[in-house]
Amino acid sequence: MTLDPTLAAWFDAHDQRLHDDLFDFLRIPSVSARSEHAGDVTAAAAWLHGHLARIGFTVETHPTAGHPVVLAEWRKAPPGAPTILVYGHYDVQPPEPLELWTSPAFEPAIRDGHIYARGSVDDKGQLWLHVAALEAHLATRGTLPVNIIVLAEGEEEVGSEHLAPFIAAQRERLACDGVVISDSTMFAPGIPSILSSLRGLAYLQIDVTGPNSDLHSGMYGGAVVNPAMALARILATFHDAEGRIAIPGFYDRVHPFPDAVRSGLSALPHSDTEFMRHLEVEALGGEAGYGTLEKLWHRPTCEVNGLLSGYTGEGAKTVLPGTAMAKVSCRLVPDQDPEEIARLVQAHVDRVAPPGVRVTVRALHGGRPWRADLAGPLYDAAARALRAAFGRDPVITGEGGSIPVVNDFATLLGAPVLLVGFGLPGENAHAPDEWISQANFRGGMRAIAALWDELAR
Repeated sequence: MTLDPTLAAWFDAHDQRLHDDLFDFLRIPSVSARSEHAGDVTAAAAWLHGHLARIGFTVETHPTAGHPVVLAEWRKAPPGAPTILVYGHYDVQPPEPLELWTSPAFEPAIRDGHIYARGSVDDKGQLWLHVAALEAHLATRGTLPVNIIVLAEGEEEVGSEHLAPFIAAQRERLACDGVVISDSTMFAPGIPSILSSLRGLAYLQIDVTGPNSDLHSGMYGGAVVNPAMALARILATFHDAEGRIAIPGFYDRVHPFPDAVRSGLSALPHSDTEFMRHLEVEALGGEAGYGTLEKLWHRPTCEVNGLLSGYTGEGAKTVLPGTAMAKVSCRLVPDQDPEEIARLVQAHVDRVAPPGVRVTVRALHGGRPWRADLAGPLYDAAARALRAAFGRDPVITGEGGSIPVVNDFATLLGAPVLLVGFGLPGENAHAPDEWISQANFRGGMRAIAALWDELAR
């Protein structure tokens, strides 16, 4: 199984231009979480709209109460050809801390075969390789072997609040035979992967308020309840000594993965020693009784993502803080519900919060977990396409992160969802020096171009 030589030659001839276009896309600071970047998010939508129109798609940009949705269609395939929806997002995470970037976050740079920039892998680079694959077909043949819908949003990094209502309102127009998403990773360099599951998410903020202002720690310390210490005690109750989440009811809806899926993990070339070496840590943690890949992909978590309280500047300031705050994310597995988990966390915090402070828990956003049934023509075609582009059969993996819209597609459209990503472990998505491998960027374009031919068979 090999890629069509005409398509392969086109990718080789246009390699530099495809990189240049990606760099233009990456330079737009489309940070959806920041109001000051609202214009940049809109500009990224307009940029994408223009490129899809240029290659021959009918394109509309739909405003929402948040950021716009770009909807592009090409429906000229032969009778009986399947219709495939391609989803991606053009918004990105904030780049901070800026001082930890080797080169500026929105000035793409190539070093050691990696493309560095915010959004390079999550998800502008992976969305763009789909656009490039579509252009390759249209430029060389003037047609596509399947009907294509491209749906790109600008709110994935803030919970996709307005996308599910859009999908529901456009259900008939978005009807398709399958959904293809590239917003995940390969297991390792040279090992293409098909994703079988995603964890869901309940993202919370815990605020602790004590005295009406910061206080002198000498004059008041020891008599006034310290919000920072109160918050630390609350967070310390989230796990037991074995790393198991100690919030009552948290595991009630957790259903184990099939034995075949669990046993398949042992066949993957994972090394805890290499994993620790890469992260520069001396030990791993988490829930006792499970292997590392199972902890990362198939078990739920409750993690502190951020803490804020008191004086954190240079030198000393002897202050007893008036407030403390924590950001907490719970990664969920089938069939946990993010709203129920938020209620369980709230009830637990209410039980353990000490007197002398006021504690509130707010659910900021969430998404449901997803698990695929990896059978049918969509997955068979993907396996052949990945083999054509990377020269070997793909492996089946899981993903610890969350893509809330995947479950929306599966339930609202009733279509199988294929997650085939081209990132790599350690690519620093959401962190400084985010990157995508040039080899994977090139291989991803070719794999997706081959996918359309394989689906038409």
